[in-house]
Amino acid sequence: MPVETRPQAPERGASVPSGAPVLAESTRLLARLLGEGLARHGGAAATAVPDVAPLGVRDAFAAGDGVPGGRVPVRFYGRHAVVGPLPTADDAGPGPCVRCLERRWQGVRSVALREALELGSGTRAAGPSPYITPFAAEALAGVIAARLQGGGPATGAFPAVHLVDLQTLGVRHYPLVPDPECPACGRPEPDCDEAAALALRPAPKLRPGSFRVRDIGDYELPVEPYANPVCGSLGPSVVQDVASTSTSATIGCFSMRSGPYLRETFWGGHADTFAESVRIGVLEGLERYAGMRSRAKRAQVRASLDGLWADGRAVLDPRVCGLYSEDFHRANPRVLPFTSDREIPWVRGWSLRDGHTVLVPEVLTYYHAPGLENRFVQESSNGCASGGCLEEAVYFGLMEVVERDAFLLSWYGRAALPEIDPRTSRRPATRQMVDRLEMYGYEARFFDTRITFPIPVVTGVAVRPDGGPGRMCFGAGAGLDPEAALAGALCEIATDAVNLQGRTERDEDRLRAMASDFTKVEALHDHPLAYGIPEMGDHADFLLGAPGAVRPPARSFDALYEGGERPLLPVSDDLREDLERCVDAVTAAGFDVIVVDQTMPEQRELGLRTVSVIVPGLLPIDFGWSRQRALGMPRLRTALREAGLRTADLTDADLNSAPHPFP
Repeated sequence: MPVETRPQAPERGASVPSGAPVLAESTRLLARLLGEGLARHGGAAATAVPDVAPLGVRDAFAAGDGVPGGRVPVRFYGRHAVVGPLPTADDAGPGPCVRCLERRWQGVRSVALREALELGSGTRAAGPSPYITPFAAEALAGVIAARLQGGGPATGAFPAVHLVDLQTLGVRHYPLVPDPECPACGRPEPDCDEAAALALRPAPKLRPGSFRVRDIGDYELPVEPYANPVCGSLGPSVVQDVASTSTSATIGCFSMRSGPYLRETFWGGHADTFAESVRIGVLEGLERYAGMRSRAKRAQVRASLDGLWADGRAVLDPRVCGLYSEDFHRANPRVLPFTSDREIPWVRGWSLRDGHTVLVPEVLTYYHAPGLENRFVQESSNGCASGGCLEEAVYFGLMEVVERDAFLLSWYGRAALPEIDPRTSRRPATRQMVDRLEMYGYEARFFDTRITFPIPVVTGVAVRPDGGPGRMCFGAGAGLDPEAALAGALCEIATDAVNLQGRTERDEDRLRAMASDFTKVEALHDHPLAYGIPEMGDHADFLLGAPGAVRPPARSFDALYEGGERPLLPVSDDLREDLERCVDAVTAAGFDVIVVDQTMPEQRELGLRTVSVIVPGLLPIDFGWSRQRALGMPRLRTALREAGLRTADLTDADLNSAPHPFP
């Protein structure tokens, strides 16, 4: 058993954790050896002051103090040490600092270590480190000296930190993304009326037929800053799904604490090449990271709805967006129901209809904002989108809100929708993917899901004609171009269908339990996976027709969208004009369009914007059978009649009694 030694006076540059004599001794030893090694290099290295400290002995996410300026950070753990980020000139801008590194490092640790650090009573050294040797310290000094002399890799927008294996002396580098929540170098932005004001500007499209202003390849989006095992801001790695036979899918994951548990958040891309899928995945990961809680600004208003109304403030009443049922709150007493006299945090959004700021309940736009006591509903990323400009982000956020609303209206309202013949598509890639799915035993079917608005929404379903396990999966897409809307739905079902049978068979017992008891449908992935069970497919007969029944003929793109009875909105070469037409269509139906800017500083530096778009009154997407707010909202009962798809409002008996299958 190692013998703890009496603490001595700390060496210059050693950050000694209190109450840990053995660890303190290792820290002092490394600081002394490193100082001696730097002195031997001469020049700038000889005057450099290392800031040596261990990693993994305290919760880096707990409120901390600043960091000493002008020092060279060296952090060690196990057989590894991390050098950097190196100090920069005062005019180089804020961060990232060593506190960012500590927070990012902890964010990619295992669940067990994070639980120990964040919820436990701390950690301590089991004995002196066998890896802190003069030879290892000399290698560290060499890395520092080389960097101070201007050497080292170019890592783009973010500075490098260097991982040194103290056993093998191998050196790797990783870009460090600043942490906007860092207590040492973060610069919170004001959440004020002036900052919330948005102005739509001309946004010329990249090319005809596109709804982007820049090509995805034009963004500086290497995966290394966002997925690496030392300081990845979006997790420790990204995985290529080589088992997928339809798309070159990639998957990443980061964890964020939500009260007592760590919530895993997955991100990824689904394109024809892994390289493009990674770039798409990074964009999605940044979007979700920005939308889960406010990183760049803090809610500065805490008040009740009654109080804000009394003050004459423009506010979004959360009841218009739907609340959980009384049965839910009885079964979940820890989730306090919303009341108009209850004080909650609010953030500022911008009404595109009315042209002024609107206070929005924080939980309706930041779907994992800290403070579980404030979370009277659990929102999702619905309406959150990123783009190369404000107009692009708002357009795609609005399309997502319209898409989910239409999907839920058609599912719970059992709407009979016109079927689209995908082989009339003008896109060869669409026709080829439909053929590929047929090779794998799935028929791809698509339905025109326009309900209220003249905006194409397409529901896609991949169906096993033999009715076997992995019976069906769903997807959806929306956009002013119906071809693009169908391609979005196709991408979702093509990615999920090829693995659905295997996933269903591996999890069959749990999924069959859901089929007989919908209350067991509790999480996001439960909804689509439940429809891998053959008998669950019967709940979609209203859309697909019963097995063996004669189908109405599918209609061509031209028949539905070119010469149809429901004209589409014109498409411009400027995305702002497209967005304004969509906003006008939504507001003409009696709804507002509210935008909350969620952009993080690192996104802004890359030329990206992220927003949350809220259309109060449209059906919200929820996951978990007991959480379906849509079932209690007036729109579910009136929208199909108002759209001319039913002759009367729906009653409870008319509604689909099965959970939606949205992925």
